[in-house]
Amino acid sequence: MGMAAGIHNSITPTLNPNQKGFLFSSPFNRTQLSVNRTLSSYSFGIKSPSFSNFRRNPLQNFVKCSISQAEATEIAAEKSTLVTIVRRNDIRNIAIVAHVDHGKTTLVDAMLKQAKVFRDNQVVEERIMDSNDLERERGITILSKNTSITYKDTKMNIIDTPGHSDFGGEVERVLNMVEGILLVVDSVEGPMPQTRFVLKKALEFGHAVVVVVNKVDRPSARPEFVINSTFELFIELNASDEQCDFQAVYAIGLSGKAGLSPDNLANDLGPLFETIIRCIPGPKIKKDGSLQMLVTSTEYDEHKGKIAIGRLHAGVLNRGMDVRICTPGDACRFGKVSELFVFEKFYRAPAESVEAGDICAVCGIGDIQIGETIADKNDGKALPAIRVEEPTVKMAFSINTSPFVGREGKYVTSRNLRDRLYREIERNLAMKVEDGETADTFLVSERGTLHITILIENMRRENYEFMVGPPKVINKKVDDKLLEPYEIATVEVPEEHMGSVVELLGKRRGQMFDMQGLGSEGTTLLKYKIPTRGLLGLRNAILTASRGTAILNTIFDSYGPWAGDMSTRDLGSLVAFEDGTSTSYALASSQERGQLFIKPGVEVYKGQIVGIHQRPGDLALNVCKKKAATNVRSNKEVSVVLDTPLDYSLDDCIEYIQEDELVEVTPKSIRMCKNPKMNKKARSVDDVT
Repeated sequence: MGMAAGIHNSITPTLNPNQKGFLFSSPFNRTQLSVNRTLSSYSFGIKSPSFSNFRRNPLQNFVKCSISQAEATEIAAEKSTLVTIVRRNDIRNIAIVAHVDHGKTTLVDAMLKQAKVFRDNQVVEERIMDSNDLERERGITILSKNTSITYKDTKMNIIDTPGHSDFGGEVERVLNMVEGILLVVDSVEGPMPQTRFVLKKALEFGHAVVVVVNKVDRPSARPEFVINSTFELFIELNASDEQCDFQAVYAIGLSGKAGLSPDNLANDLGPLFETIIRCIPGPKIKKDGSLQMLVTSTEYDEHKGKIAIGRLHAGVLNRGMDVRICTPGDACRFGKVSELFVFEKFYRAPAESVEAGDICAVCGIGDIQIGETIADKNDGKALPAIRVEEPTVKMAFSINTSPFVGREGKYVTSRNLRDRLYREIERNLAMKVEDGETADTFLVSERGTLHITILIENMRRENYEFMVGPPKVINKKVDDKLLEPYEIATVEVPEEHMGSVVELLGKRRGQMFDMQGLGSEGTTLLKYKIPTRGLLGLRNAILTASRGTAILNTIFDSYGPWAGDMSTRDLGSLVAFEDGTSTSYALASSQERGQLFIKPGVEVYKGQIVGIHQRPGDLALNVCKKKAATNVRSNKEVSVVLDTPLDYSLDDCIEYIQEDELVEVTPKSIRMCKNPKMNKKARSVDDVT
């Protein structure tokens, strides 16, 4: 039997909200166990059968998949009504969720290949679902994407979701379309912050969960520990007894192998496919109900216009059908479905009609928005709206006011900037845009700086030119008390660099609550609760303190009391004294003052940040000074040796800037400068004093 099944055949967890621990019902006396106690003595006493037996009689005797009591009550109540509630057994809608870099997209690649989505002689790139240029460059999933495979006459609609916590809104969106999730967990790291976030949301929806322990071929793999940690995470998130009775599958996503025991993997993903069919229920639909489809995603096509994607909850949707578009506020309008698509393999296939339970794409409704319901023309009603977590970080976007404005970008006006930002809201539910203090300033709120950085990078590539200010946290006032967002930060760091990392996090008001060794690789896992303010600019500082070996992951936890003032940057900036072109002669003397961002022959302007000062406070430098020409003959030419300038990316620049600084973003360049408005305010205050 699989490991998770082993947990629940020997013991049955019973939750008691009035006590901190939990009780186990077993054939022997009931004893209280701490949540932190490992379950290895109970979990792994039953040996898994061989895969050959699995092929002859797949999962008949050893996969246990339960339906929750709440769901059973709900189905019974709905059966008593006039509308018939049935489940479609020929479809499975699943989302694959995981922490970043736990092998989720690679596992989807293997599932697509083994389901014969591609021809045998077809050349397929790695991470085929990461089709966006930015996703391939950064090696992460940014947008949720749909695909489907067919296994033993069962269609599986698969949704690949982002693994980074800043893109949690994408995960929350797609959980409305599925009945179950594959929770992919690394065999060494175990549950990480994003694992906790997505599992919490899935349990709130009441979804079935299949845990996939990936990368079991790693030298430091510890699947027993990972299963125990995941089970404890279920308990911490107040999962029901039935939800805790999850099935575990062990896999090597890169090789396309899976099994119900880490020591006995099949040569393909057959055990995973069989587990999905048996443990994740088909979609529950209203067979005789009126049409209802909740729009959870939108795309844009140059020829077809706006495309709405969602799951059909009730009724039948036909091509050319007149429909009603309803919002949660009972405001309705009418539209017509011009084209209809379903997801087949890796492509969208045209369809004449779609039945309830399937995921489809609809064209022809140009003003459709995420969260709206496509309903029956006569008696359509709106489905509950999609709710996502509130943003915690905001940044100010404004037009470019530098002397180099308009040299590289095509869209430079405030109208262009406003239209682009408000167009982003239509697709990105987790984002908010507000008008700033002036007509050319806009406040953009998101889950984290990475989310905003991706938006900025996309706008760069679309030929926009603008400026952004430093990220700021969004505080709250409750009962006249100032509250700020706190996050859980996990840091993987080698033991030799642990001291400097702990000191750095302590300066930023971080409080350690857990520390443990990680496998046999000499790495320590530190867990902190730290204000979001303390995380701004932390990534580069941790990499410097650990010589590039530390890995930082964060997830929003809650709002807490204001932690007090803190300094996130100790050094000042080197600022250009005048407009001109930098010279080797000037940079040779300037580099003695700190580290430079520029090299000789680069155009600069007054107020541009050209380096990092080696002391606190800013220092103005003349980096355009030329060597004076005289009629005195020089006996020897003096060679100038310049240090290699720092090459800061967009993410680095946003982490670096302070309150009185800005990042200038153009299609070809990224510069930092002092905020002229802040400087004017400072000068006016000095004049008054």
